[in-house]
Amino acid sequence: MSAEPPLGPARGQDKGRPGKFITLEGGEGAGKSTQMRRLQERLAQRGVEAIATREPGGSPHAEVLREALLGGKAASLGPLGEAILFSAARIDHLDRLIKPALARGAWVICDRFADSTRAYQGARGGVDPRLIALLERVALMGSAPDLTIILDLPPEIGLERAHRRRAPDVAADRFEREGLEFHRGLRQAYLDIAASEPGRCCVVDALAPEQEVAEAIWHVVEARFFRPEIVIPLKSVVA
Repeated sequence: MSAEPPLGPARGQDKGRPGKFITLEGGEGAGKSTQMRRLQERLAQRGVEAIATREPGGSPHAEVLREALLGGKAASLGPLGEAILFSAARIDHLDRLIKPALARGAWVICDRFADSTRAYQGARGGVDPRLIALLERVALMGSAPDLTIILDLPPEIGLERAHRRRAPDVAADRFEREGLEFHRGLRQAYLDIAASEPGRCCVVDALAPEQEVAEAIWHVVEARFFRPEIVIPLKSVVA
């Protein structure tokens, strides 16, 4: 991970955009989608227009690539091929949804973003971090997140949660089917990213009850954007 340059500082990636860009990252079953919706509602209560989106996906072409990537159709291309497809989906997502929303002053909350490519295809897939960094630069073109919340929990628990939440007629996706060691390494990859970029990332304990996790996330968001006098440590632990 150390060979990869950071995505950028918490503020100022695109000084011309009035909106804020928040990403939620973490392993399977961490509750990213749930917490994204809760954060969107909380921001709405503050009068902030917030758009919830996801990766891969979030735009018509990106959703087509999502089906191929998560359905396993692209697995034969190998981790580098998958990383290229994720980046292609990200470019379309940024151009069609994220950048226009930020430019008009809306906030964007995204369930997964470039850190997932670092973790899944880079750290766990073995793709050269220099190639991952190059793909990031080409795809993002300065549109890095202002804040990344990493939801952390043991992979054994996360995979069980994902299994319980999945409808009986829905198969596990291509990455959920990976072995436990893959997911343990994935967790460490996210923690390494957080440690290397404390100005952008904050780790939240996702083992806590849903409401407590939501409050911890809001505390981080409030401190970052509404009350900068509050100092948030790298890891925001909720009991």
